[in-house]
Amino acid sequence: MSTRFTIAALIYGMVTAVLFGGGTVLVLSVPALAAQAMWLLPAIVGASVLVAGPIAWWLAPRLRLRSRHDSRVRHQDEAGHWIPRHPAERGA
Repeated sequence: MSTRFTIAALIYGMVTAVLFGGGTVLVLSVPALAAQAMWLLPAIVGASVLVAGPIAWWLAPRLRLRSRHDSRVRHQDEAGHWIPRHPAERGA
């Protein structure tokens, strides 16, 4: 299983929820669409399930870590110097 597929599978539900929520707000906030909500809401559910897959697949590589920071570096002090994570690397 590829990393892209794993990330896409993890975010699929979230993308579906966002699409469904946006569609539901749109339908229920527009009076002309609210009158047709009985058949529009199931259509939104189906559309969000179908459209979420390609969107999650497109988003997956964009969510990967782009640059790795040095694992020995923890943070900067007030002067802007990098403080190593382990005491042995501090020269002590």
